[in-house]
Amino acid sequence: MNPRVSIIVAIDEKRGIGKNNDLLVKIPEDFKRMKELTSGHPIILGRRTYESIGRLLPNRTSIIVTRDSSFAVDGAVVANSLEDSLEKAKSASGAEEVFIFGGGQIFKEALEKGLVDRLYLTIIKGDYGADTFFPDYEICGFTKIIEKVERDADGYQYSFVTLEK
Repeated sequence: MNPRVSIIVAIDEKRGIGKNNDLLVKIPEDFKRMKELTSGHPIILGRRTYESIGRLLPNRTSIIVTRDSSFAVDGAVVANSLEDSLEKAKSASGAEEVFIFGGGQIFKEALEKGLVDRLYLTIIKGDYGADTFFPDYEICGFTKIIEKVERDADGYQYSFVTLEK
């Protein structure tokens, strides 16, 4: 069985995702949605994204992608490539859907290689001065809206948007 491969990410209007190795903004409802969607499923993240979070997220198999062969984290799976991480995710609990969690390079590679089936986006109104950006997902064919929910909370206007090809 091949799992559905999904990306989950919050972006601003310019597709910014981060600044100084941190999130642009922290929206409680976005974190809640992320937790509900990814809990019980494997997540794939780059080493720098893992280090910016600073810990493993509970109730998920974390697969960390790094070229550093000596890198190890208790409780996590380490992979040396995106393809290796997807292969390892297949045997994890909840593997019917695997979430790519970031960062920018992992997102770019996954989209360029056509490995992604679904996008769970939080699109935040405004420009937050990002130094890391999400690729142009429309060029990659993600135009079919599965769900769109407008929100105005916590001082931000944003939309939860789920897209497929």
